[in-house]
Amino acid sequence: MITFGIMTLTMESETSYINEIARRAELCDMVVFRFIPSTIQPHSLKVTGKKYDSNSNEWLECEVPIPSIIYDRCFYGDDEHSKQCLPIVSWLKSRKDITFLGYGLPNKLDLYNALHSTTLASYLPATQAVTEPGIVLKELFTNIKMILKPINGSAGYGIYYLQKNEKTYHVKTEKQKKMISRIFPNEAKLTQWLHSLLKQRAYLLQPYLELSTNEHQPFDIRILLQKNENGVWGERGRGIRLGSTGGILSNLSAGGTILTFTDWLASLPPVKGEFIHQELHYILTKLPDLLENEFMPLFEIGVDIGIAKNGSIWILDLNSKPGRKVLLHTLPDLQEKLHLAPLLYGKYLSQTDQKERKIYHEKTLSH
Repeated sequence: MITFGIMTLTMESETSYINEIARRAELCDMVVFRFIPSTIQPHSLKVTGKKYDSNSNEWLECEVPIPSIIYDRCFYGDDEHSKQCLPIVSWLKSRKDITFLGYGLPNKLDLYNALHSTTLASYLPATQAVTEPGIVLKELFTNIKMILKPINGSAGYGIYYLQKNEKTYHVKTEKQKKMISRIFPNEAKLTQWLHSLLKQRAYLLQPYLELSTNEHQPFDIRILLQKNENGVWGERGRGIRLGSTGGILSNLSAGGTILTFTDWLASLPPVKGEFIHQELHYILTKLPDLLENEFMPLFEIGVDIGIAKNGSIWILDLNSKPGRKVLLHTLPDLQEKLHLAPLLYGKYLSQTDQKERKIYHEKTLSH
């Protein structure tokens, strides 16, 4: 039987999702083993973790050789354990005897720079790195409203809305599902705050896009792309994430709600609906190949699409470790496919020659 390794930073991470995968492993002649990168013994090349026992439906502690097929579900933070695990995962990715379902995507700025010279360039909000406060002040003078995002951010964490008024500056962010708003009386006070913010992590700057409904709720379209049991890209489904009235985020972690894409599309004028349908088809057809040509092989991509009030369509974010909450809520019949997909693709990889695939990840490694 093939050992299918699922790698997380804690043994409590994504318990429900991993349990559902494990319950289906026997159907694919596989056994699921979950582990933390820091438990790998570099000398023996064995790792301590838990193996799913299909007879008792329990996870049993054991030590096994490093699985040859690995599904990476590590979500890194600024903590010491994340910093400890990152080089271990990079080492695993460089090994010839180990195959990852997906090798991850780089940070938001590297993604923008890679796609900016492709056929999808017109769907990307103008993006630049923020190295010092003067960059933000200059853009605010021209555009009035801007968005600051962490270059390595996820789940909407650390995103700020900035607006220049006649004499003051308005900054908003969402923390723990609450809106936090602050007025800076002058440029000097804003500069002081920006200096402090930029010391904490790297940020990028984008124009603020009016991506809200008529009820002033921010929204976006979350789409899940995955490879099937034959290694062919396809769409699993899509749904609408709707944020709080007057908010700046549609992320579910910021208190967003979910609508079915079909219901939302039906509320639009037919001509606008058809335009959006065609644009999304174009983006989703081009995107996977563009990413894999530039970076490493992938298994799945979460695509966040924004639609502005003027009808323009924007690629807001790309995630190589997407969640499934939106799809399971709007398309519950997909549950079986979503939980079988990693196993079926892992089985496909174990039965095919990986030499060509390895050439890709030797170009660059990313978490």
